[in-house]
Amino acid sequence: MGHELQDSDERARLAALRSYGVLDRPRPAVLDDLTRLAASMFDTPMAAVSLVDRDRQWFAGSTGLADQQTPLDVSFCKHVVPARAPLIVPDATLDPRFANLPNVTGTPNIRFYAGAPIIDEDGHTLGAMCVVDDRPHRFHDRQIRNLTTFAGQAAVHLSSMRDRMRMADLGDELARAARREEDLVATISHELRTPVASIQGYLEILGDQEELSAYRRLIEPIHRNGERLVHMVDHLLAGTRPAEAPLPPPAGTVGLDTVVRAALNTCRPLIGLRSRPPRVRSDEAVLVRADLTRLAGAIGQVLRNALLFTPPDRPIEIRAGAAPQPYVEIADSGTGIPDAELPYVFDRFYRGRHAREQAVPGVGLGLTIARNVVESHQGTLTLTGTPSGTVACITLPAVT
Repeated sequence: MGHELQDSDERARLAALRSYGVLDRPRPAVLDDLTRLAASMFDTPMAAVSLVDRDRQWFAGSTGLADQQTPLDVSFCKHVVPARAPLIVPDATLDPRFANLPNVTGTPNIRFYAGAPIIDEDGHTLGAMCVVDDRPHRFHDRQIRNLTTFAGQAAVHLSSMRDRMRMADLGDELARAARREEDLVATISHELRTPVASIQGYLEILGDQEELSAYRRLIEPIHRNGERLVHMVDHLLAGTRPAEAPLPPPAGTVGLDTVVRAALNTCRPLIGLRSRPPRVRSDEAVLVRADLTRLAGAIGQVLRNALLFTPPDRPIEIRAGAAPQPYVEIADSGTGIPDAELPYVFDRFYRGRHAREQAVPGVGLGLTIARNVVESHQGTLTLTGTPSGTVACITLPAVT
């Protein structure tokens, strides 16, 4: 009887998995974005939203992985599904369950794995949100909690995509428009970003080869410009979103401190160029309803502007708190925004005088995208000039 119940539960789980309509389709850009943010935040080269099918795992979102799917017999994530709990493998070569797997003994040489279960609203474990490295890692309790937050975000994104697909089937015009845009972005991602990401991966492998050390000065700019190309495409897609396909509502509840840390990670290269990093003051207990990837990207865009327009030896302060409502404030001591330009800074493709004179890279969409994202979270984004620089304030509704 117990075996029959297990078979019935697995059939129900597989039926639920297929109802999301993401298997054997181009990867949704929103899930690719989530994995890129996870890889950055947990400092790993690889991350995936891995959906565990009957005899395979399908990567509905991934970064740093060449394959779209792998057989289930080499899967780490398959162990997460029955346990319904995070799995942490600090060094796969020391774990008898994994030490002899071909993806451990050979490419991509997995050493570290951390996965948290993706559990949908009906209680079905669809797979795992995982981060992977070719070096051993230690993983702390706070990181496990953050990875579990990422898994929850993946579950909500999948649910939102299924809801829009069902609404489109019923003939709702907005849902059809959103679905068409998702398909377009996924196709562009598959046709452009995926090949570039593959090129980036191979460049990283070449850069690690000692016998090719003389060519690193050629490899690094290729890699850097590949990243720039991907970011530019993402920027253009996000900044020119059609009005009939509005941004989806926030996805799940997250800690505001987690969002701020994720935003800081998106700006890590610019922060590394400074003699003094931004000072962060953040309350840990503030919860907001948010799409972690999009909100972190919006805050990161505002922070990026502060970093680009503030000399490296001058202070930048980030404050996050709950009173009178959840907020993130970024105060810089940079060149500031001329009063005459403030009414236009959120216009698409607008670039102010300082951006033009200092040849700051960009196409004038960053603040437009940031404001659209914040407003889709029922929040506000304001910029205020001060005698010592600029203060950007993002406010969000409190979780009730």
